[in-house]
Amino acid sequence: MSEDKDAVDAITAQWFAVRPELDTAPMAVFGRIYRIAKAMGDAMEERYQRFGISRGEFDVVGTLRRSGAPYTLSPRQLSATLMLTTGGMTGRLDKLEKAGLLCRKPDPHDRRGLQVTITDRGLALVDEAVTAGLEVQRAALTGLTDAEVAQLTGLLRKLMAGV
Repeated sequence: MSEDKDAVDAITAQWFAVRPELDTAPMAVFGRIYRIAKAMGDAMEERYQRFGISRGEFDVVGTLRRSGAPYTLSPRQLSATLMLTTGGMTGRLDKLEKAGLLCRKPDPHDRRGLQVTITDRGLALVDEAVTAGLEVQRAALTGLTDAEVAQLTGLLRKLMAGV
């Protein structure tokens, strides 16, 4: 493989060899998206481990942080934002509460409900972790100019709107 070719080019070339009538352009796009997502997911997971949390746990405390003060949401709001089942959310909340990064309290407006609030410790941790995560993401983009990053962002937004 030449320097300009990658593993996805090899895969599409193999398909062309056995099925030359196929248009493999979608495979070339999504094959790269999947591989980038996997590599970045692994890199982010590794970075967040330094803070004692997984990527999924970061998502929970990050969602609370970006919700703004008082950094409180219901488990249902968190589940909907993160596209998680309530069972999956409960496991994450249990671990994060045990680590002292968030607390659950009864919802004063709904006797049956709970509110999840990030703690001061969780707030400090997520602020450090988001900065560390952005460093990983920024490093992955170093081969692109600012204009290319903007163009890629626009193209991906357009693609996402169509799925």
